[in-house]
Amino acid sequence: MTIKRSSQATSIKQILKRCSSLGKKKNVNGCYYNQEDDSFPQDVPKGHFPVYVGPNRSRYIVPISWLEYSEFQTLLRLAEEEFGFDHNMGLIIPCDEMFFRSLITMFR
Repeated sequence: MTIKRSSQATSIKQILKRCSSLGKKKNVNGCYYNQEDDSFPQDVPKGHFPVYVGPNRSRYIVPISWLEYSEFQTLLRLAEEEFGFDHNMGLIIPCDEMFFRSLITMFR
């Protein structure tokens, strides 16, 4: 169990590191990222991170607390398998947007 938690913690740290290292660029919804400081996009509140869902890469801001849910962890594993975490894009969740919306309503 300790090995599994350690592995999950490492994956979460990689995700957060990748999200925090985004350069300045305009995403599909017109939000800008700040290149001068090495922080999250300016429109992401503390304790949250952006994810991109579905073929249109719709942007969602999700709380870090959702990392506790096994369903969300499964989506992260799928994201790692399909896209990996070592790229300059944001965290892309490979699932249908309608499914993602129904899933997050359970988390709220």
